[in-house]
Amino acid sequence: MITDLAIILAGYLIGSVSTAVIIGRLMGIADPRSQGSGNPGATNMLRIGGKTAGALTLAGDMLKGVIAVLLARYFGASVTVQAATALAAFLGHLYPLYFGFKGGKGVATALGVLLGLYWPAGLATIATWLVVAVIFRISSLAALVAAALAPVYLWWLQPEPALIAAMTIMAVMLYWRHHENIRDLIAGTEGKIGR
Repeated sequence: MITDLAIILAGYLIGSVSTAVIIGRLMGIADPRSQGSGNPGATNMLRIGGKTAGALTLAGDMLKGVIAVLLARYFGASVTVQAATALAAFLGHLYPLYFGFKGGKGVATALGVLLGLYWPAGLATIATWLVVAVIFRISSLAALVAAALAPVYLWWLQPEPALIAAMTIMAVMLYWRHHENIRDLIAGTEGKIGR
């Protein structure tokens, strides 16, 4: 029990590492929480820092999700504890301990934990994001469609109730974190990738 709690806590602490803020400091870019959309995530880093900053942030945010889950698996955690660790890493990104509990929206970290939990479902979700992003050129729309389908992919490919529950919670929270984007999508004013 104590080991399981320690693994879940470690997942949260790993998720709390804000890649965007760190990359911003290393590259001499202004704090993403005070620039652009104010979101410390890959899309905002792309806008304010360019392709390299955006790509590094995306990779870092995904990697911390993968690492948290693989760490749980390395220590022999049950599927339920792995799912809880994945959720904890995601929550760490949203509410990071090291950065005043003001984090990003969690898209990349959710993709990372999904890759760690069951990589075929993760790849299907990433493919969904890419297809929607290429067609519509709207990052938030791609994220929302991918988030909605991620639990479905798990249900179809790896029907473990704990994994599906964790991913469903993440999907709901992603929608909540994107409420302003949803409003702008409805109004037709949401920004496009590359603008």
